Amino acid sequence: MKNTAIIIGATGLVGSEILNYCLSDKRIKKVKVFVRKSTGISDSKLEEFVVNFDELNNWRKDLTGDILFSALGTTKKQVGTREAQRLVDYDYQLRIAQTAKINGIRNYVLVSAPNANTKSWFAYTKIKGELERDVMKLSFPKITIIRPGLLKGPRSHTRFVEQNLGKVLSFFPIIPGLEALKPVSGKHVAHACLEFSLDDQHGQRILNPKEVLHFL
Repeated sequence: MKNTAIIIGATGLVGSEILNYCLSDKRIKKVKVFVRKSTGISDSKLEEFVVNFDELNNWRKDLTGDILFSALGTTKKQVGTREAQRLVDYDYQLRIAQTAKINGIRNYVLVSAPNANTKSWFAYTKIKGELERDVMKLSFPKITIIRPGLLKGPRSHTRFVEQNLGKVLSFFPIIPGLEALKPVSGKHVAHACLEFSLDDQHGQRILNPKEVLHFL
């Protein structure tokens, strides 16, 4: 089996864990990451590209492989405006997905968000819903959309509400129907991403927090 994994967002909470899993998993033969700053990792399986996401034309020819993991994301607090957030969370990822389809990549995995919905009143979940909708239109032979619950783990930028809500909810059992509120680590989400990407199911599927919790 020849599996070259491509990771977008490899320095983030989930993306960095996807990278760790791919480097340690014998089923993945090569890993290509496209990052704004170096991961600082040295591994014989790893090929790192430090790129400008606004200049995709300069590196689109390098976006080749078998599986694309798209885990790029930011917050309004980090970038300052909702428009700047949309550029990262929607525009960059969609452009990369479009390029991947043109380049013959057949297996696409998107790390999305619970309650992603194009009609959401909340800007964040609306953006995620629009991205899901538009990447599914690209009709990759295999598309897996992962909607994890509340993420916990170290971040370069602390998300106050998410961090403190996670501490409270971690003491409670999982209530049926409220799985999206159960804190889940980036490591467990990454594990789910890898295993679902390598299973035998094809076509399009959306995996909600309940499915991700199986990897706890």
